[in-house]
Amino acid sequence: MDEAILKSLLIATVLGFAIGMQRTMTYLQRQEYALAGSRTFALIALGGYLSGWLQTFVPGFVLVATVVFALHVALSYYLKVNKRQKQGMTTQITAIITFFLGLMIWYHLESYAIFTGVVVIILLEIKPRLQKFEAHINSVDINAVILLLAMSFVILPILPDKMVGPYHLFNPYKTWLMAVIIAGISFIGYLSIKIFGQKHGVFLTGAAGGLISSTAVTVSLARMFRMREALLNNYAGGIAIAWTFMYLRVLFEAFVINPELSMRMVPAYVGATLSGLIFSYYLHRHAQNSDINLDNPEITKNPLQLSEAIKFGLLFGVIYGAIAFVQTRYGDAGIYFVSLISGVTDVDAITLSLSQLAKDEKISLFASMNGIIIASVTNSIVKLGIVYWLGGMKLGLKMTQFSMVTLGVMLIGLLLGQML
Repeated sequence: MDEAILKSLLIATVLGFAIGMQRTMTYLQRQEYALAGSRTFALIALGGYLSGWLQTFVPGFVLVATVVFALHVALSYYLKVNKRQKQGMTTQITAIITFFLGLMIWYHLESYAIFTGVVVIILLEIKPRLQKFEAHINSVDINAVILLLAMSFVILPILPDKMVGPYHLFNPYKTWLMAVIIAGISFIGYLSIKIFGQKHGVFLTGAAGGLISSTAVTVSLARMFRMREALLNNYAGGIAIAWTFMYLRVLFEAFVINPELSMRMVPAYVGATLSGLIFSYYLHRHAQNSDINLDNPEITKNPLQLSEAIKFGLLFGVIYGAIAFVQTRYGDAGIYFVSLISGVTDVDAITLSLSQLAKDEKISLFASMNGIIIASVTNSIVKLGIVYWLGGMKLGLKMTQFSMVTLGVMLIGLLLGQML
């Protein structure tokens, strides 16, 4: 017997069985009657495979088999609705897909069939989280998605990709492109809060909020700490994980724009991230068990409001133009000055600006990397000052330890990066 046929038969059987197992476990958890289980789905996949095989002997067999199977699935759905008063056709659609997966395997598309099968299982498995996410969807969120699509595929293509205005310091296309990128990254953080919720503790909220704004997390948790000073490690840990995610976010933004620059930054920022994660884990292990509800609009606000996109776009444009202006007159020292001032309020804009300028070969990779690090250090010092101001001495000293560790590791990584 042909080993290739045996292998493909086994793949079809296992794939169908895996999909059926997911369906069976889902119905068992709900304590409901299962329309089709593991064996049935394995047989469905084999049915698709055999249909392809019989097509070589009986022309048109695949079409006939598909119609007969579809009618059978339709009948099962009819009985489900009328006899058992149940809605939803996820299992029926999954059965049809499984049939076609078996057919794909016959036509030597095993890799595509396996990939599709895995995607099907994932989509079936994440239903509870999707339902939780959908329960929190509102018109503002829908408008945000529409706005992101319009920003990306309507506005961006029509903008000129050249320097315009006085002294030719403003590039409309690159300015809006950065607005789209940072809005997309922020929206990922926003969705993570939507899906995982806000009532799972300060550490999760700090991590998710750090994807959007580590400064907002710092302000919020420092204020809340004043009302619950016994939970020092809880709030310090939440702030620490938010600051750690800031390092990771900066590295990712640089990679999106300029992969070569990001490789130079890896020792410094990966080192800071790892040391920050270790410090945060230590605080988490020594934190008290406490369910902290962080219903904070500054952390959970939708980052794709039009005003937010315009504000960031203008900020990037100003920084991009300012750097280009001062660099031609004052060299790298001018870049570092702009980085220092920009880091007081924001790291994202200066990161994207310097990454783009280095990609355009208007400044060196060395100057770009140093400017981003200056902005990161400045931003960290400003946030540390916020902690002392709003959270007090105890929280400030704890975050000072965190800053000394992460910034010290970043400095070592910077030195290593310059040696490479």
